[in-house]
Amino acid sequence: MEEIREAVVNKVRVEAQNIIKEAEEKVGEERKKARKQWEAKLQEEKRKMLEEAEEEAARIMAQASIKSRQKLSSAKTDVITKIIGRVKQELSELSGDKSYVLNLTREAIDGLGTNKGRIYVPPKDISMVRESLEEDKELASKIVEVKGGDFLGGVIAEDIEGKIRIDNTYEARLEMLLPKLLPEISKELFEKM
Repeated sequence: MEEIREAVVNKVRVEAQNIIKEAEEKVGEERKKARKQWEAKLQEEKRKMLEEAEEEAARIMAQASIKSRQKLSSAKTDVITKIIGRVKQELSELSGDKSYVLNLTREAIDGLGTNKGRIYVPPKDISMVRESLEEDKELASKIVEVKGGDFLGGVIAEDIEGKIRIDNTYEARLEMLLPKLLPEISKELFEKM
């Protein structure tokens, strides 16, 4: 009986060892599977973090680029504003030049399309214009009055009723020229930047 018992115990032991071996193999496979899942999840998390970091870096770079373009644009605008200021300063110094004022007066009076009109000039030019008109009788015959106006230089002419007005001031001429000149000024100053 002892032999039978021993045979049964051996058989049970072999079966138990087989079961344990299978269980260990399954546990090993489960561990390998869990390890692969963990590594895949780790790689996915790393990829997501890297993507987020790249997106954040791109956003920061875009903001920096926008700020730098804004600062550059502001600096360019400041330069152009200073140039226009200098031009206005120089125009105000031209104001007393008899030939400029008479030419602008003639253009403005002719532009009215009437026989008589009045003109406005900067207060500092009134006496010079009146003296010049005494020398140019033809132009003087078309002007009934010379008045002072608040502008840098040039002339404003209007008909007797004040319905038609021709603005031939330095400021008006500059404003007409600026849209044409600003692109050229910008190109000349900033194209090589």
